[in-house]
Amino acid sequence: MSAVSISSIPTVASQLGKTTLGNKFLSLISIYRGDITKLSVDAIVNACDTKVLGGGGVDGAIHRAAGPQLLAECRTLNGCETGKAKITKGYRLPAEYVIQAVGPVGENAELLRSAYWESLEVAKKAGVRTIAFPCISTGVFGYPPEKACGVCVRAVEEWVKENPGMMERVVFCVFNDVSEQIYAREMKAFD
Repeated sequence: MSAVSISSIPTVASQLGKTTLGNKFLSLISIYRGDITKLSVDAIVNACDTKVLGGGGVDGAIHRAAGPQLLAECRTLNGCETGKAKITKGYRLPAEYVIQAVGPVGENAELLRSAYWESLEVAKKAGVRTIAFPCISTGVFGYPPEKACGVCVRAVEEWVKENPGMMERVVFCVFNDVSEQIYAREMKAFD
């Protein structure tokens, strides 16, 4: 499968028919169900553990797609604290960068919010204008998906308001129908 262009992914505003003026936040946001490793964006976020050395789930998929150079660079990072993020190159991915973000194990809204916020801060410093997030901490880390969605969407919304014009598109990349429905419901709150 070839790379998926950001231009082929509609914004939430256009999906809801809010293309005129409407909510500025919704015109920057997309929900995409599919493989994050195929997205042609400036950066994708990797939901990883504090060791930042690859693993299962999205972390393993990103490492496999990026190739062994990603693991080699990650070894130089000396890990990453929970709620923080570090940036690496994307190597064989269509994304130029991978932002290694560590979410909490279990339910901790402050640390989850911080993982999203810090990812955006790292992205801004690197000049990233388009970014894709997986559902951080909702897999083996056990954060309830509906609660996590509310935290991450609010964190991104707050960051976008505090940093106007810094991002052209933020993609919430989901893997299944249930997650897609959770994000779609959350976006309707912005109508």
